[in-house]
Amino acid sequence: MHQMIIRNASIIDGSGKDRYRADILIVGDRIGAIGNLADRSEYAGIEQRDAEGLVLCPGFIDAHSHDDNALLRDPGMAPKVTQGVTTVVTGNCGISLAPLVSKSPPSPLDLIAADDPLAFRYETFADYMTALEEKPAAVNTAPMVGHSTLRIAAMTDIDRPATAGEIAEMRRLLREAIEAGAVGFSTGLFYPSSRAAPAEEVVAVLQALEGSQAVYTTHMRDEADEIDASLEESFETARQANVPLIISHHKCMGKRNFGRTTETLKRIERAAQEQDVSFDVYPYEAGSTVLLQDLADKSYRVRLTRSKPHPEMVGRELADVAAEWGVTEHEAMQRLSPGGAVYYMMDQADVDRVLKHDLAMIGSDGMPHDHFPHPRLWGTFPRVLGHYARDRGLFSLEMAIHRMTGLTARKFHLEGRGTISEGAFADLVLLDPEKIIDRATFDDPTAPADGIQAVFVNGEAVLDKGALTAARPGRVLRHAEVRESAVL
Repeated sequence: MHQMIIRNASIIDGSGKDRYRADILIVGDRIGAIGNLADRSEYAGIEQRDAEGLVLCPGFIDAHSHDDNALLRDPGMAPKVTQGVTTVVTGNCGISLAPLVSKSPPSPLDLIAADDPLAFRYETFADYMTALEEKPAAVNTAPMVGHSTLRIAAMTDIDRPATAGEIAEMRRLLREAIEAGAVGFSTGLFYPSSRAAPAEEVVAVLQALEGSQAVYTTHMRDEADEIDASLEESFETARQANVPLIISHHKCMGKRNFGRTTETLKRIERAAQEQDVSFDVYPYEAGSTVLLQDLADKSYRVRLTRSKPHPEMVGRELADVAAEWGVTEHEAMQRLSPGGAVYYMMDQADVDRVLKHDLAMIGSDGMPHDHFPHPRLWGTFPRVLGHYARDRGLFSLEMAIHRMTGLTARKFHLEGRGTISEGAFADLVLLDPEKIIDRATFDDPTAPADGIQAVFVNGEAVLDKGALTAARPGRVLRHAEVRESAVL
């Protein structure tokens, strides 16, 4: 069993507490000891690495990813490893690869499977979990099952509410997914695939989670003018089903809603006093998803990330493409679809306010299959640590790391992850606190971050001295109920 000592590290343990100086012993996939270990005779001959001047912290957990298919297509996971991410939570916004067999599922499912007609080939969620285990990635994955995926699997017409029989089928598929190890259930009520689903349908499906520790995450029905009503719907559905609620990428979209996070955050705080509520956030003023006219209408700028019929337009401004073609932006978007875009639609003061909140977890919401992606795919976590924590002083480095490690692990019930403690899994990041920064920009969106020295997943280096390795030690992190039954 491989052993290694990391010496003289400044340890930020993921709890939010102040850093301290110590050595750490890695034994196999775990942290074996913490303290002054360098001169102890029992560790003579063990590989040692000097971390003087560097911070050692838990590996970052991406609370909101769309890496479901990327884990299988590109298991090296360079966009995440180079940021220090060691675990990705997948199946967000109602979109998961399983359980569904389809060669051409409707949008927004193309978001996770662009140009891959065989992506949706898993009849059961257990089949998908097996595929992940048979072809390990460089990072761990905590997979969720999506409501839109279940609707498409169970319904012949998704432009209406589900019938009682269709709800029963979705509940069966969801329960099978939880029994296979899915850590939660997500909705994307904003998207056309689930827009027709009333709150009653969501509650009825959610009730399949009863008795488990699985979470409910939601891309709410509206993040703009009707955000208050959408928040109340989210609170109420989670309350009726008695499940923990995580609001996805909390924001207030559109210029006339700038500043409203002062109200929405208070509303979330009040709800959190009575039920388990939290949210994730990405550190940018622009979002990104599939091509949707109602999002373009709320944005002051739109830039193309992907277009199946017109790939030559990727990276261009929608307004410029429309002018070149001599058509309206609406008609240009129709010609460019299916595809994706970056939507500039938020205010920086709102982004700051949400990032600073105690209930905030960090999620990239990156799109790994976009040809010219939003820079959050490659830059989210170093941006929080470098730009927001160090350079702007929005919060301490300890608190920033807590919101991408310990807090996220606790909310998703990822036992043994997210903290540095004896016996915890050795998911670790060694970084230079003076150099850590994102380099990905909207013009150069795939530039790797600076300041990450090494990344360990389950005790193995997946990035060392700033360079990727060939190791693929990632694991599927199953739901707590499944882990416990396996032990028994």
